[in-house]
Amino acid sequence: MSNSALPLVISAPEPRTLDLIFTARQLARLKAHYRIVETTADGVAKLPADVLAEARYIIGQPPISPETLERMKALRCVFNVETNLINNMPYETLFARGIHVVTTGLVFAEPVAELGLAMALNLARDIVDADLAFRQGQELWGGDGNQTARLLSGADVGIIGFGDLGRALNRLLSGFRTRTKVFDPWLPPSILIDNGVEPASLDEVLSTSDFIFVVASVTSENQGFLGAEAFAGMRKGAAFILLSRAGVVDFPA
Repeated sequence: MSNSALPLVISAPEPRTLDLIFTARQLARLKAHYRIVETTADGVAKLPADVLAEARYIIGQPPISPETLERMKALRCVFNVETNLINNMPYETLFARGIHVVTTGLVFAEPVAELGLAMALNLARDIVDADLAFRQGQELWGGDGNQTARLLSGADVGIIGFGDLGRALNRLLSGFRTRTKVFDPWLPPSILIDNGVEPASLDEVLSTSDFIFVVASVTSENQGFLGAEAFAGMRKGAAFILLSRAGVVDFPA
């Protein structure tokens, strides 16, 4: 089969690259079975008309206007490799045409959840600071070295967002018998209850939790929704662990 007869893929995976997404072996397989047209996110709309018309798949989450989408008659799927569903393409039109939009969230869920658990344990027991003090010959023992130590086991935990990452984190926390409340305005309470967590408002999660895990994806609507008011409402001494995108936090506030 000639290269021109292969299904066409537009690759615009910013901020990632194909070399980061695929192993060398898998990338070679991809290129052997598909014709890859590489461009930038902003360059997709500027591609030749025949390329847009033939494109079957897009790797990335580039801006796609309704006019550009209208020219993409063969498009079947957009592979979002950043996991954030940015409001930069006409999703309703995509879905109406039977075009899938998929993300890599499930792939990242367990590794990031384990990282979050490690962060929580570190904050609970000052592991990093204790290690640094030991290396500098300034370690403290007994009560002196554990004045701020606390248990994750049985703690009040809040999770903001309950997608793939939130559920993976909840599975890990189940071994610590935490009392977990979840705020996710997109999910019905029944789904949260089925997963063994308590549905709660954002204010309740912030004000009653010893450990707060933020795992909500950033969207055009929720950027910076955790600001000064949210932090002021947190329980004194609570640990705030941001595992999703920085865009959900208003850092200047």
